Amino acid sequence: MSRMTVSNAFSQPDQLSAELRERILLTADELGYVGPDPAGRALARGTSGAIGVLLTESLSEAFTDEVATAFLGAIADELAPTGLALALLTASDREDVVPARDLALDGAVLYSCLPESTARTWLLRRRLPLVTVDQDPIQGVASINVDDRAGAFAAAEHVLALGHRRVGLLLRSLDGSLGISDHVSTSVEGYPQRQRLHGWLEALQRAGVEPVASNMPSNSSEARREAARQLLTLPERPTAVLAFSDVAAFGVLAAARELGLDVPRDLSVVGFDDSPAAGLSAPPLTTVRQDMAAKGREAAQALTAAIARSRSPVKASRPRRVVLPTELVVRQSTGPVPSSTGVVAFSR
Repeated sequence: MSRMTVSNAFSQPDQLSAELRERILLTADELGYVGPDPAGRALARGTSGAIGVLLTESLSEAFTDEVATAFLGAIADELAPTGLALALLTASDREDVVPARDLALDGAVLYSCLPESTARTWLLRRRLPLVTVDQDPIQGVASINVDDRAGAFAAAEHVLALGHRRVGLLLRSLDGSLGISDHVSTSVEGYPQRQRLHGWLEALQRAGVEPVASNMPSNSSEARREAARQLLTLPERPTAVLAFSDVAAFGVLAAARELGLDVPRDLSVVGFDDSPAAGLSAPPLTTVRQDMAAKGREAAQALTAAIARSRSPVKASRPRRVVLPTELVVRQSTGPVPSSTGVVAFSR
């Protein structure tokens, strides 16, 4: 066999008959030959075959988050026919661990990372084809977001319609602090949470309701419960809590059980995301649904289009901007305001 024929058996199988390719692969297996070196192949083709996904500082946290895993699964499924593989990147700022700087990539998805992340900065500096997801849009970069603000507005309107006027917000703090906010700040961590806060405040303030907020310093189960306990032990305890995610809302449900509060008789709770666990919690969680599978598919399609644009001599088209809809899903964790509570709003 010529070298070209053997090379085609591994790299361009459509150039050979099935019988000839099988003979070559069987012989290679007998000789212990595993095929062309991937690094050499990448150099020859000018492509690595890998797509980076920039996640949070802790990759383990992403794997325990059902919303993140659904998103990653949708990207992987969409990319499968292209032969591109996922490379998960950490947003850690350790100088000795910077895969975003050093790893050979054809492009990357910026997901669930802060703007000041060193890894994010490196990916932008490398001028790779990129797509942002749940991030503030960047000039010249494709972006995929959901309508967080409209979803949060609908959630707040829902508890207002049930008569609630003492409303608490459970937020992820920007500075890692735990405690009740003296005022509800609009300077919070991450684009989605900021948009959700704007949506809540728009509905609540229109109704003359000033909410109180509790900040959770991390996404651990204990941090969620402790932040919720601080809300639920206030002298004027909220009758409804709007949480920035379903996971945060589960912390509210856990804290309510510990304090002997019945949901929804004593307290209404609303989450955000409609994770698989939302319908299985006790009680089933009222939440705002976002389509994580659609988000993953859109991200993969936008990135493959950006890669194609980067390799085309034709003048590039404008990058894709996608905003996916949200939907309020009402379940058993919300109910009318307790009759003995009244409707006095928090005063500040």
